[in-house]
Amino acid sequence: MNIIVVGCGKIGQSIISNLVCEGHDVAVVDTDGDVIEQVTNAYDVMGVCGIGTDNEVLEEAGAAKADIVIAATSSDELNMLSCYIAKTLGAKNTVARIRDREYNDKSLDFMKQKLQISMSINPEMFTAYDIYNLLKLPGAAHIENFSTRNFEIIELILKDDSPLIGTPIIDLRKKHSAKFLVCAVSRNGEVIIPDGRFVFEAGDRIALTAAPSEIHKLLKSLKLVKKQVKNIMILGASKTTYYLAKLLISLGSSVTIIDKNPVKCDEFSETLPNATVIMGDGSNQELLLEEGLANMDAFVSLTGLDENNILISYFAASQGVSKVVTKVNNKEFLPIARRLGLDTIVSPIRTTSDVLVRYARALQNTVGSNVEKLYKIMEGQAEALLFNVHPNFKHINIPLKDIKFKPNILIGGLLRENKAFVPTGDDFILPEDKVVVISTGHVLYDLADIIA
Repeated sequence: MNIIVVGCGKIGQSIISNLVCEGHDVAVVDTDGDVIEQVTNAYDVMGVCGIGTDNEVLEEAGAAKADIVIAATSSDELNMLSCYIAKTLGAKNTVARIRDREYNDKSLDFMKQKLQISMSINPEMFTAYDIYNLLKLPGAAHIENFSTRNFEIIELILKDDSPLIGTPIIDLRKKHSAKFLVCAVSRNGEVIIPDGRFVFEAGDRIALTAAPSEIHKLLKSLKLVKKQVKNIMILGASKTTYYLAKLLISLGSSVTIIDKNPVKCDEFSETLPNATVIMGDGSNQELLLEEGLANMDAFVSLTGLDENNILISYFAASQGVSKVVTKVNNKEFLPIARRLGLDTIVSPIRTTSDVLVRYARALQNTVGSNVEKLYKIMEGQAEALLFNVHPNFKHINIPLKDIKFKPNILIGGLLRENKAFVPTGDDFILPEDKVVVISTGHVLYDLADIIA
């Protein structure tokens, strides 16, 4: 596909990197010539220096023949206008990064309709929902939902005292009545699709698929269920904090927000009257302890500095906070966070890139793809995809054990008539089913792509 990315900041460059890896033809637009030179040297893309609201700049970038134009600058208004101009030039689809909460659902829908914007993305809101889901199931390091929340994939980090260590997967299924599937394991930086003989080790990151009730049953039997999160401390009065606090307060949770900016504190005190807002330096350990850090069920670090988030999260974990969530955008810092025992990491940049890769993959339905959903899992090293089964799929009504799949491919779930289940080798695929496929080392566009 021909894709134009307007704005080559951190999020823009992450989007560019992922789209290039997907094999798309990408052109980039930015007002900074040095940035354009940097990006074109790093990736196989065409660069145009100029503002994304200049029709001549967009024409030079190829807007007339673009399948998607993504406007990801720091200005919501520029992004919306850029999308509008690109659409009038002939772009098939447009995506605008819109972050300001002043654009509520009603006004945003109106502008999207009038400006012919195909999709809007709000990285901070996406991240807030990710954290919200993690706090509802505090034993998980990552969660993705399929099919209106009746089927999930969750990731767990096996600590040194985990009851799973030394256990082969086949024995795990025998010991526990929950219906689940271990679909991927990350060990020493390598992701594999395990078989029943695979034995767990400390430090493994494992991905499970199952219905939410079955996941809860499994975690309970493994004594991995943590108490419900009621008291949450959030460091940093950011856009993500605002969206997250609103979600948590709506559940009846107690939320404490700490920030050293007096203007932000005044704003949050006014817009979130049910939250406790503290003005102070969150890197001050004494302040955190005075405000009850040790009694919190969860701590979420959302400042603008990855280094601060990592260090303060480590301190929170050392004080016995059972669930610590850390925002880290720079992937170079991830190994440091892992070594410090921080296993629940969120990244607005990575979340936004994943959403756009999923959107681009789904748009290729016109060339035979039937991907309905796509999630990057295991820190981006594997994919979980939801496929619609068309009547012309050649392996309908054949037991899964008799189908030869490509290496590193696993059927993680079947969704049939609003019911979801983990399949066995004796199950088979029917027309109109939805199939959850776990894949590593492949780029899948069609369900037929999983067949050897």
